Order: sequence, then C-alpha cells, then structure tokens
Amino acid sequence: MKLTDNVLRSFRVAKVFRENSDKINCFDFSPNGETVISSSDDDSIVLYDCQEGKPKRTLYSKKYGVDLIRYTHAANTVVYSSNKIDDTIRYLSLHDNKYIRYFPGHTKRVVALSMSPVDDTFISGSLDKTIRLWDLRSPNCQGLMHLQGKPVCSFDPEGLIFAAGVNSEMVKLYDLRSFDKGPFATFKMQYDRTCEWTGLKFSNDGKLILISTNGGFIRLIDAFKGAVLHTFGGYNNSKAVTLEASFTPDSQFIMIGSEDGKIHVWNGESGMKVAVLDGKHTGPITCLQFNPKFMTFASACSNM
Repeated sequence: MKLTDNVLRSFRVAKVFRENSDKINCFDFSPNGETVISSSDDDSIVLYDCQEGKPKRTLYSKKYGVDLIRYTHAANTVVYSSNKIDDTIRYLSLHDNKYIRYFPGHTKRVVALSMSPVDDTFISGSLDKTIRLWDLRSPNCQGLMHLQGKPVCSFDPEGLIFAAGVNSEMVKLYDLRSFDKGPFATFKMQYDRTCEWTGLKFSNDGKLILISTNGGFIRLIDAFKGAVLHTFGGYNNSKAVTLEASFTPDSQFIMIGSEDGKIHVWNGESGMKVAVLDGKHTGPITCLQFNPKFMTFASACSNM
C-alpha cells in the first residue's frame, strides 16, 4: 500500500498503552517491524509486540536509568545510554536481561545515539562535546571527535557516512572510513538563538536530512548540497521540549508531535501540511516513529 495525503489523514489511534509512570524518552522499532522497544524516565524498558498489539515484557534499569534505546542487528539485543550515575553506554541482551558489554568514555550525558544500518558500528554524541565511534565487539572507543558544542549525529541509510550537527548551526558530513581526516562537506545554516537542535535524521533514500529543534520549527535539507528545502512550523512547543520528528519509510512525508498531543504531517516535496492527527496524548509527544515494515506508527508521551 502506498502512502498518500489521504492515507495519512485516515490514521487513527488504535491502541493506547499505559505501562509507564513517567515520560517515555525514546523508542525504536526492530528492523523487521515486528516489535518496538521503549525506554522511560521511570527506569523501565518495555518490549511491545506490534502484530499482537500488546506489551510482551518489561525490564528495569533502576540503578543507571535508561535513555536513547536502540536495537542492534543481533536478535534481542539493544544498546542504550544512562541518565543517572554515569554516562556509560550499555549493551543488553533482552533474552536473559544480562549486560553483554559496557562502553565507557563520555564524561557528560549522551544526547545522541545511532546504530549503523549495516554492521556493528554505532556512534554517540554527548554534552561533553565529543562524538565517539564504537564497535559492539569492543568496549574501547574506535574513534573520537572533539567539537565546539553539543552534537546531534546519525548514520546515512547505507552506513557509509554519518552526519553531525554542531552548535545548532552546522551540519558536517564524514566518511566512516576516513573520518579522522575531517568532514568532506560542511553546511552552515542560519543560526537561530531561540532554540537548539535536538535531532538529526536521514531519509531512507539518503537524499534528505531532517533537523529537529526544541523550538517551534523543524528543517528539511538536501543531504548533498545542504540547501534548506523547507522549514516546517505551526505546531505547539512553547516549553522548549525535545520533540522527535521522523520521516515516513518512503521518504515522502515528515511528521512531528506537539505539546498539545497533536501530530502534524507535511509533504516533503511540496512542503504543504497534509494532516493534523489527534494523538489523544496527555502530555507533549516526545517520541514519534513510523514502523519500517507495517502501516502503523507509534507516538509517546508517558503513554504509548
């Protein structure tokens, strides 16, 4: 089934899950689209079955907290950052609830975590103004970059390059095999004092980059030339919350939640808003992602 403006307008809330007592700070769909895993400020990790539409199990990370949870390519394993005690990234087997490995190194909170789409590499960005490159098989950092400010970062869909957004004004593109030589492209954006960048994502076709902010707008840029194609606004975010913006899997549409529980959807090509959906949320929609394989998407505040 193809996604069109009308199909997007027809989406309705099918299930509400109330497993969490505090904000869901992140969730991630498995690559096959069959499960989704969430991390929450109440220190819980909840695994949901997308086909049955129900929670499968709940694990806890009480001591270290849990944030930025991501599936790896191995079945039933995740990496996540901590939001208590230390800033180590943890690699967890869901199957027996045991840690496989720790990735120490960051000295301040990790604010970006992106798994390579093709192999066991992942990158992390932290408030300590560094981006680190890791391999799941080794606890040692494989590469380190010092930046001038808070980074956001992400892999491209082929896993060959990664993009880093620095100081909320520059996007730098690095080749994974030679990133120590510096970026092969740098795009300077107009700096906006009213907000900072909170996320960066590539579209599945690799042609677009979406920059989310904690202000009232998100930006769509050309991944090759760095030109700003569209700036999307008109949704509520008065409290400068980090709201996750996402592409649909076909790279055609862009969506973001808002603090009043509505979901705004734009056509990436025309830049027109095509839908405002009622997510029936009690708080700001901090997480929003489309299922990579099935015609569903998930949004979360403290409810999913």
